[in-house]
Amino acid sequence: MAESVTSPVLIFNDPRCTEYSHSGHPERPQRITNSVPLLQTRHALWEWRKPDPATKEMLLRAHSPEHVARVKTAREDFDADSPAHKDVYGHAARAAGAAILVAQEALGRSRAFSLMRPPGHHATRDRAMGFCYFSNVAIAALDALENGAERVAIWDFDAHHGNGTEEIVANNPRIAFASVHQFPAYPGTGEHSFANIHNFPIAPLTPRVDHVREVERALQTLIAFRPDFLLVSAGFDAYVGDPITQMTLETEDFSTFGKWLRETGVPAGAILEGGYSDDLPRLIDAFLTGWTGE
Repeated sequence: MAESVTSPVLIFNDPRCTEYSHSGHPERPQRITNSVPLLQTRHALWEWRKPDPATKEMLLRAHSPEHVARVKTAREDFDADSPAHKDVYGHAARAAGAAILVAQEALGRSRAFSLMRPPGHHATRDRAMGFCYFSNVAIAALDALENGAERVAIWDFDAHHGNGTEEIVANNPRIAFASVHQFPAYPGTGEHSFANIHNFPIAPLTPRVDHVREVERALQTLIAFRPDFLLVSAGFDAYVGDPITQMTLETEDFSTFGKWLRETGVPAGAILEGGYSDDLPRLIDAFLTGWTGE
Protein backbone atom coordinates (compact mmCIF):
# COMPACT_ATOMS: atom_id res chain seq x y z
CA MET A 1 0.00 0.00 0.00
CA ALA A 2 1.12 3.57 -0.54
CA GLU A 3 2.54 5.63 2.28
CA SER A 4 -0.42 7.14 4.10
CA VAL A 5 0.93 8.90 7.19
CA THR A 6 3.36 11.69 7.93
CA SER A 7 7.00 10.74 8.43
CA PRO A 8 8.11 12.38 11.70
CA VAL A 9 7.26 10.77 15.04
CA LEU A 10 5.46 12.51 17.88
CA ILE A 11 6.88 11.26 21.18
CA PHE A 12 4.71 11.34 24.30
CA ASN A 13 6.91 11.50 27.40
CA ASP A 14 6.62 12.88 30.91
CA PRO A 15 9.86 13.03 32.93
CA ARG A 16 7.86 12.17 36.06
CA CYS A 17 7.70 8.58 34.82
CA THR A 18 11.32 8.20 35.96
CA GLU A 19 10.63 9.28 39.54
CA TYR A 20 9.84 5.84 40.94
CA SER A 21 12.06 2.79 41.28
CA HIS A 22 12.67 -0.33 43.35
CA SER A 23 16.18 -1.57 44.04
CA GLY A 24 17.21 -4.34 41.66
CA HIS A 25 13.99 -4.15 39.64
CA PRO A 26 14.53 -4.56 35.88
CA GLU A 27 11.76 -2.05 35.06
CA ARG A 28 13.96 0.87 36.05
CA PRO A 29 14.07 4.61 35.29
CA GLN A 30 17.16 4.24 33.09
CA ARG A 31 14.97 2.61 30.46
CA ILE A 32 13.61 6.11 29.80
CA THR A 33 16.43 8.39 30.91
CA ASN A 34 18.86 6.65 28.55
CA SER A 35 16.42 6.58 25.65
CA VAL A 36 15.36 10.24 25.67
CA PRO A 37 18.76 11.82 24.87
CA LEU A 38 19.57 9.28 22.17
CA LEU A 39 16.29 9.89 20.35
CA GLN A 40 16.52 13.66 20.75
CA THR A 41 20.06 13.68 19.39
CA ARG A 42 19.38 11.45 16.41
CA HIS A 43 15.98 12.92 15.48
CA ALA A 44 16.04 16.65 16.11
CA LEU A 45 12.87 17.23 14.07
CA TRP A 46 10.69 14.86 16.05
CA GLU A 47 8.15 16.54 18.34
CA TRP A 48 7.89 15.82 22.06
CA ARG A 49 4.76 16.34 24.16
CA LYS A 50 3.77 15.71 27.74
CA PRO A 51 0.61 13.55 27.95
CA ASP A 52 -2.46 14.20 30.03
CA PRO A 53 -3.37 11.40 32.44
CA ALA A 54 -6.23 9.07 31.60
CA THR A 55 -9.42 9.96 33.42
CA LYS A 56 -11.25 7.52 35.66
CA GLU A 57 -13.89 7.14 32.95
CA MET A 58 -11.22 6.11 30.45
CA LEU A 59 -9.69 3.61 32.87
CA LEU A 60 -13.08 2.07 33.62
CA ARG A 61 -13.52 1.04 29.99
CA ALA A 62 -10.89 -1.63 30.66
CA HIS A 63 -10.79 -2.09 34.43
CA SER A 64 -13.22 -2.72 37.25
CA PRO A 65 -13.99 0.10 39.70
CA GLU A 66 -12.45 -2.04 42.44
CA HIS A 67 -9.16 -2.36 40.59
CA VAL A 68 -8.94 1.35 39.84
CA ALA A 69 -9.60 2.08 43.51
CA ARG A 70 -6.93 -0.42 44.63
CA VAL A 71 -4.31 1.24 42.46
CA LYS A 72 -5.34 4.68 43.66
CA THR A 73 -5.07 3.75 47.33
CA ALA A 74 -2.21 1.24 47.07
CA ARG A 75 -0.29 0.71 50.29
CA GLU A 76 0.92 -2.87 49.84
CA ASP A 77 2.72 -4.38 46.84
CA PHE A 78 0.43 -6.05 44.31
CA ASP A 79 2.96 -8.85 43.78
CA ALA A 80 6.73 -9.30 43.84
CA ASP A 81 6.99 -7.66 40.40
CA SER A 82 4.54 -4.81 40.95
CA PRO A 83 5.37 -2.68 44.01
CA ALA A 84 3.03 -0.08 45.49
CA HIS A 85 5.24 2.82 44.45
CA LYS A 86 4.46 6.29 45.78
CA ASP A 87 1.82 7.85 43.45
CA VAL A 88 1.66 4.66 41.39
CA TYR A 89 -1.84 5.70 40.32
CA GLY A 90 -0.54 8.95 38.86
CA HIS A 91 2.30 7.24 37.04
CA ALA A 92 0.01 4.54 35.63
CA ALA A 93 -2.71 7.03 34.66
CA ARG A 94 -0.17 9.15 32.76
CA ALA A 95 1.13 6.09 30.90
CA ALA A 96 -2.44 5.14 29.99
CA GLY A 97 -3.14 8.73 28.94
CA ALA A 98 -0.10 8.69 26.65
CA ALA A 99 -1.37 5.50 25.02
CA ILE A 100 -4.76 7.12 24.42
CA LEU A 101 -3.09 10.10 22.76
CA VAL A 102 -1.01 7.76 20.59
CA ALA A 103 -4.24 6.14 19.38
CA GLN A 104 -5.81 9.54 18.68
CA GLU A 105 -2.79 10.53 16.61
CA ALA A 106 -3.04 7.27 14.67
CA LEU A 107 -6.71 8.00 13.97
CA GLY A 108 -5.50 11.32 12.56
CA ARG A 109 -2.97 9.44 10.40
CA SER A 110 0.10 10.63 12.30
CA ARG A 111 2.83 8.50 13.83
CA ALA A 112 3.20 8.63 17.61
CA PHE A 113 5.10 6.68 20.25
CA SER A 114 4.57 6.53 23.99
CA LEU A 115 7.95 6.58 25.76
CA MET A 116 6.52 6.08 29.21
CA ARG A 117 6.50 3.70 32.15
CA PRO A 118 4.99 1.68 33.69
CA PRO A 119 4.18 -0.73 30.86
CA GLY A 120 0.69 -2.18 30.72
CA HIS A 121 0.01 -5.37 28.79
CA HIS A 122 -0.01 -7.71 31.82
CA ALA A 123 -2.58 -5.72 33.81
CA THR A 124 -5.92 -7.53 33.71
CA ARG A 125 -9.34 -6.11 34.37
CA ASP A 126 -8.97 -6.77 38.09
CA ARG A 127 -5.27 -7.23 38.76
CA ALA A 128 -1.95 -5.40 38.59
CA MET A 129 0.89 -7.78 37.72
CA GLY A 130 4.14 -8.14 35.82
CA PHE A 131 5.32 -4.50 36.27
CA CYS A 132 1.88 -3.33 34.95
CA TYR A 133 -0.96 -1.49 36.71
CA PHE A 134 -3.34 -0.38 33.94
CA SER A 135 -3.62 -2.00 30.51
CA ASN A 136 -2.42 0.95 28.45
CA VAL A 137 -2.96 -0.49 24.98
CA ALA A 138 -6.39 -1.94 25.78
CA ILE A 139 -7.49 1.35 27.31
CA ALA A 140 -6.30 3.17 24.19
CA ALA A 141 -8.08 0.74 21.85
CA LEU A 142 -11.37 0.99 23.73
CA ASP A 143 -11.14 4.78 23.85
CA ALA A 144 -10.57 4.88 20.10
CA LEU A 145 -13.68 2.78 19.51
CA GLU A 146 -15.64 5.40 21.45
CA ASN A 147 -14.13 8.20 19.38
CA GLY A 148 -14.45 7.36 15.71
CA ALA A 149 -12.68 4.05 15.10
CA GLU A 150 -14.65 1.04 13.92
CA ARG A 151 -11.93 -1.63 13.99
CA VAL A 152 -8.64 -1.65 15.88
CA ALA A 153 -5.79 -4.16 15.70
CA ILE A 154 -3.12 -4.69 18.37
CA TRP A 155 0.28 -6.13 17.40
CA ASP A 156 2.24 -7.24 20.47
CA PHE A 157 5.80 -8.43 19.85
CA ASP A 158 6.95 -8.14 23.47
CA ALA A 159 8.70 -11.31 24.63
CA HIS A 160 5.99 -11.94 27.21
CA HIS A 161 2.38 -12.77 26.43
CA GLY A 162 0.04 -9.80 26.69
CA ASN A 163 -2.32 -11.64 29.00
CA GLY A 164 -3.97 -8.49 30.33
CA THR A 165 -4.66 -7.14 26.87
CA GLU A 166 -6.04 -10.53 25.86
CA GLU A 167 -8.39 -10.76 28.83
CA ILE A 168 -9.78 -7.26 28.32
CA VAL A 169 -10.33 -7.39 24.54
CA ALA A 170 -11.25 -11.08 24.14
CA ASN A 171 -14.40 -11.67 22.10
CA ASN A 172 -14.70 -8.00 21.13
CA PRO A 173 -15.50 -8.24 17.39
CA ARG A 174 -14.14 -4.73 16.78
CA ILE A 175 -10.64 -5.57 18.05
CA ALA A 176 -8.09 -8.10 16.77
CA PHE A 177 -5.16 -8.95 19.02
CA ALA A 178 -1.98 -10.81 18.03
CA SER A 179 0.78 -11.64 20.50
CA VAL A 180 4.16 -13.18 19.61
CA HIS A 181 5.86 -14.30 22.81
CA GLN A 182 8.17 -16.75 24.49
CA PHE A 183 6.40 -19.86 25.76
CA PRO A 184 6.90 -21.29 28.28
CA ALA A 185 7.66 -18.10 30.16
CA TYR A 186 5.97 -15.57 32.41
CA PRO A 187 2.98 -15.26 32.76
CA GLY A 188 2.38 -18.81 31.50
CA THR A 189 -0.49 -17.93 29.16
CA GLY A 190 -0.90 -17.48 25.41
CA GLU A 191 -0.51 -21.01 24.14
CA HIS A 192 -3.76 -21.08 22.17
CA SER A 193 -5.77 -18.78 19.89
CA PHE A 194 -9.53 -18.22 19.97
CA ALA A 195 -12.14 -15.81 18.60
CA ASN A 196 -10.36 -12.47 17.99
CA ILE A 197 -7.21 -13.55 19.83
CA HIS A 198 -4.23 -14.75 17.78
CA ASN A 199 -1.35 -16.16 19.82
CA PHE A 200 2.04 -17.10 18.37
CA PRO A 201 4.02 -18.90 21.10
CA ILE A 202 7.78 -19.13 20.50
CA ALA A 203 9.96 -21.66 22.31
CA PRO A 204 13.01 -20.32 24.17
CA LEU A 205 16.08 -19.97 21.91
CA THR A 206 14.01 -20.41 18.75
CA PRO A 207 16.22 -19.58 15.74
CA ARG A 208 16.02 -15.91 14.91
CA VAL A 209 14.72 -16.41 11.37
CA ASP A 210 11.81 -18.50 12.65
CA HIS A 211 10.91 -15.95 15.29
CA VAL A 212 10.94 -13.11 12.76
CA ARG A 213 8.70 -15.15 10.46
CA GLU A 214 6.12 -15.52 13.24
CA VAL A 215 6.14 -11.78 13.95
CA GLU A 216 5.41 -11.15 10.27
CA ARG A 217 2.67 -13.77 10.28
CA ALA A 218 1.05 -12.07 13.25
CA LEU A 219 1.11 -8.72 11.45
CA GLN A 220 -0.42 -10.19 8.30
CA THR A 221 -3.17 -11.77 10.40
CA LEU A 222 -4.03 -8.33 11.73
CA ILE A 223 -3.92 -6.67 8.30
CA ALA A 224 -6.46 -9.23 7.09
CA PHE A 225 -8.81 -7.86 9.78
CA ARG A 226 -8.77 -4.55 7.83
CA PRO A 227 -8.39 -2.30 10.88
CA ASP A 228 -8.78 1.46 10.81
CA PHE A 229 -5.42 1.59 12.54
CA LEU A 230 -2.88 -0.55 14.36
CA LEU A 231 -1.66 -0.18 17.91
CA VAL A 232 1.72 -1.73 18.64
CA SER A 233 2.66 -3.10 22.05
CA ALA A 234 6.34 -2.49 21.33
CA GLY A 235 8.35 -4.63 23.71
CA PHE A 236 12.07 -5.08 23.11
CA ASP A 237 12.78 -7.94 25.50
CA ALA A 238 12.91 -10.54 22.69
CA TYR A 239 16.38 -9.10 22.03
CA VAL A 240 19.21 -11.61 22.34
CA GLY A 241 20.87 -9.51 25.04
CA ASP A 242 17.84 -9.07 27.29
CA PRO A 243 18.51 -10.23 30.86
CA ILE A 244 15.13 -11.76 31.64
CA THR A 245 14.25 -13.73 28.49
CA GLN A 246 15.80 -16.43 26.30
CA MET A 247 15.24 -15.15 22.79
CA THR A 248 17.42 -14.42 19.78
CA LEU A 249 16.36 -11.23 17.98
CA GLU A 250 18.99 -8.68 16.93
CA THR A 251 18.75 -4.90 16.60
CA GLU A 252 18.07 -5.04 12.86
CA ASP A 253 15.03 -7.24 13.44
CA PHE A 254 13.27 -4.41 15.27
CA SER A 255 14.14 -2.14 12.36
CA THR A 256 12.52 -4.70 10.09
CA PHE A 257 9.36 -4.69 12.23
CA GLY A 258 9.16 -0.92 11.83
CA LYS A 259 9.70 -1.23 8.08
CA TRP A 260 6.89 -3.76 7.80
CA LEU A 261 4.61 -1.45 9.77
CA ARG A 262 5.39 1.41 7.39
CA GLU A 263 4.85 -0.76 4.32
CA THR A 264 1.36 -1.79 5.40
CA GLY A 265 0.20 1.78 4.77
CA VAL A 266 -2.14 1.38 7.75
CA PRO A 267 -2.08 4.25 10.26
CA ALA A 268 -0.44 3.13 13.48
CA GLY A 269 0.80 4.14 16.89
CA ALA A 270 3.23 2.40 19.24
CA ILE A 271 3.47 2.07 23.00
CA LEU A 272 6.56 0.98 24.93
CA GLU A 273 6.12 -2.26 26.85
CA GLY A 274 9.18 -4.28 27.94
CA GLY A 275 12.87 -4.31 27.12
CA TYR A 276 15.39 -4.43 29.93
CA SER A 277 18.85 -4.54 28.38
CA ASP A 278 21.20 -1.56 28.33
CA ASP A 279 20.74 -1.58 24.55
CA LEU A 280 17.06 -0.57 24.83
CA PRO A 281 17.60 3.00 23.50
CA ARG A 282 19.07 1.80 20.22
CA LEU A 283 16.44 -0.94 19.89
CA ILE A 284 13.70 1.68 20.18
CA ASP A 285 15.55 3.87 17.70
CA ALA A 286 15.90 0.98 15.25
CA PHE A 287 12.16 0.30 15.34
CA LEU A 288 11.12 3.94 15.03
CA THR A 289 13.64 4.64 12.26
CA GLY A 290 12.45 1.59 10.34
CA TRP A 291 8.90 2.85 10.77
CA THR A 292 9.64 6.31 9.39
CA GLY A 293 12.00 5.09 6.68
CA GLU A 294 14.66 7.63 7.66
